[in-house]
Amino acid sequence: MQTTDSPATVDWDHPADPPPGLPLAHVRAYVDTAGADGHLWRGVPTLLLTTVDRISGRAVRTPLIYGRDGARHIVLATAAEGPGGLPAWYRDLCARPEVRVQVGALTAQARARTATAEEREMYWEVMTALWPAYEDHQAAAAPREIPLVIIER
Repeated sequence: MQTTDSPATVDWDHPADPPPGLPLAHVRAYVDTAGADGHLWRGVPTLLLTTVDRISGRAVRTPLIYGRDGARHIVLATAAEGPGGLPAWYRDLCARPEVRVQVGALTAQARARTATAEEREMYWEVMTALWPAYEDHQAAAAPREIPLVIIER
């Protein structure tokens, strides 16, 4: 018998998308054009991160701004809709670090993890250079520190 912990039970090819609104429109444009429309959003690079919902076991796709360091993709868990101000996608990858990432036309399985304190310090400047509003997000979240996530293939 397979459980939701088994990778074979995850339907990575048919993830749930965000509810209607701008994020859903962004995801659909990104997917429909293999990233040609949507990879750059408001002048910054975005990726689609698919995590496994820690409760249902269903794949869930989220668009996120990203930075790079070689093969690593860097994202910030800035949305504050969840407990402790943590977005659902972040809580999901903490429970199950196997993810799928789409960057432009490339889709690949990967692992995601919270950055160490040293990595966060190093990559924070990369992310705020891309999207200066992250500084405002961090100020609003204080004293909580917004998690920085490293995605590695």
